This record gives sequence, structure tokens and C-alpha cells, in this order.
Amino acid sequence: MSQQPAPQKNLIPQGRIKGVFSTQEVRKVGTGTTQRKTVYKAFYFVEQDEDGSIECQPLNANYVPSGQKRKVSLEEIMEGFAPEPEFYMNSVYPKMQELQRTIDNAETHRAKGETFAAEHEYSTALKVDEENVRANFGIGLTYLQRGENNKADDIFERLVKLDATFEPEHKHMFNDFGINLRKAKMYQQAIVYYTRALEMTTDDENLHINMARALFEAKDIDGCVTHLLKALELIPNHEQATKFLLWLVEKKLVAEPTAKRIHQALAPASSPEQAPEQAPETPSPPEEGQAPTEAS
Repeated sequence: MSQQPAPQKNLIPQGRIKGVFSTQEVRKVGTGTTQRKTVYKAFYFVEQDEDGSIECQPLNANYVPSGQKRKVSLEEIMEGFAPEPEFYMNSVYPKMQELQRTIDNAETHRAKGETFAAEHEYSTALKVDEENVRANFGIGLTYLQRGENNKADDIFERLVKLDATFEPEHKHMFNDFGINLRKAKMYQQAIVYYTRALEMTTDDENLHINMARALFEAKDIDGCVTHLLKALELIPNHEQATKFLLWLVEKKLVAEPTAKRIHQALAPASSPEQAPEQAPETPSPPEEGQAPTEAS
């Protein structure tokens, strides 16, 4: 049975909150005459956004924020968290800066095509924070760039389990990774990847376009059409979805009932006879949609 120590009002600095805070929990260990109380102390990186919302993330054994973030209220911070400014400035902040520099160096190497140097830097970063999304994306893209699909598949398995993978701040790397999975003919992985993303957000038309592209490559035409029509529901007259659907009809890749359904969906925007100005050559459908959460 755990027991929380009596909460104390902590003095929080004015302005937006950013730094390391700790919590304490008293637990009873043992039984009978050997029972004793032990104080467990946990450390968190806490940051307040411009909109006033506050997130906390646990520190790992290497003193960097890692793992699942969670929302907390200002009242929770005031009553249950103690500021640790010296620990933050002397230990955590330098480690965070070092990790940032390592990932920046890795991305510079990858952009220059120096994939082995990039892999080394990403691997160094992942030893510090194995759940770091940027480092995981980066090393996964590096493996795909070198054609090492088995290694890339291991990274894919890790990424789809991390909710942070699908946050807006990572949208560009997210999109690059998804497209490169498809180009590496890892179609099923790309479909699982986009399916996971759609669990996080269902109202991104470009995400549906990219899913349609992956399903098309996997020969799932019905699934492809479903996601293209969903994109049109979200954004009527969506250019890429419209061209893709008309191209499928023109190439006779859909059955007649499906073709009629497509024409009905497109009727408000264009006549059924209208075709894309430059229909792609078989078997290449139109280009991928843009990154999730990014406007077209």
C-alpha cells in the first residue's frame, strides 16, 4: 500500500514553466517487524505551451526526457511537484543539448548521403534515448536509403508503437518515412503505419491520400477508392483525390458499380466525363499527398 507524503505548496517561477520537477511517494516495504517506509523520488521534465497547457515527461536513466508525455494542471504542479532547478541546469539541460547536437549532426550526414556516419550518430543518440522519435525516424530513413529493409522493418515496428511518432511536430519525417516504406515495396508496413496514424487523427485528407497510394501498390483497389472518397468528403474538389479517382476509372481498374459511385462523388465538382489533364501512365497513379496535418 503506497502513501503520498503531505503535499506542499511549491514556489513556481513566474512566466511559462520549463524545467525539471520531482515527486515523492512513500511506500511500505516488507511485513510485520521488518516493515519499513521507503521514499521513492521520480523526476520529470515539465514544459508549459503558449496556450497554457502543461505536459510532463519522465526522465530516463541518462537524465533526458523520454517516454510518454501526459497533461497536468497547474494545480497538480503547485501541490505535488517540487522544482529541481540545479539538477536541471547542471545535469539534465546539458544532456538534452548534447542529444540535440548528436541528432543534428546525424541529419546533416544523412542529407549529404553519408549514411554510415549518420547511422553512427543516430545510434549514439538512441543509446541515450531509445524512444527518441527524430533519431528513430532518421536511422530508419538511413536504412531505407541503403536498401537495408530488414533493419528498417525493426525501426518501423518500434515507431508504430510510439504515440509521439504521429504528433504534428514530426509530420515531415513521418511523411518521408511512410513514402520511403512504399518506395521500398514495404507495402504492408506502410499500410499498418498509416492505419496507426489514422487512429490518432481521422480528419487529415492528405493522410487518406497516402493510405490510398499504399493500398493501390498492394493491389487493394477497393481500399484505395475508399480512402480517396474519404479525402473528398473532408475536402471537396481535392485535386489529387479527384485526379487519382478519374485515373482509376479511365484505366478501367474499378468495377462499373464503383465507377458510378466515383462519378456520383465527383458530380458536384466536375462532370463524369472530365479526365485529369495529364493522366499518369500505367501503373503510376498521381503523386503522394502531403504530410499529415499539413495543408495542401
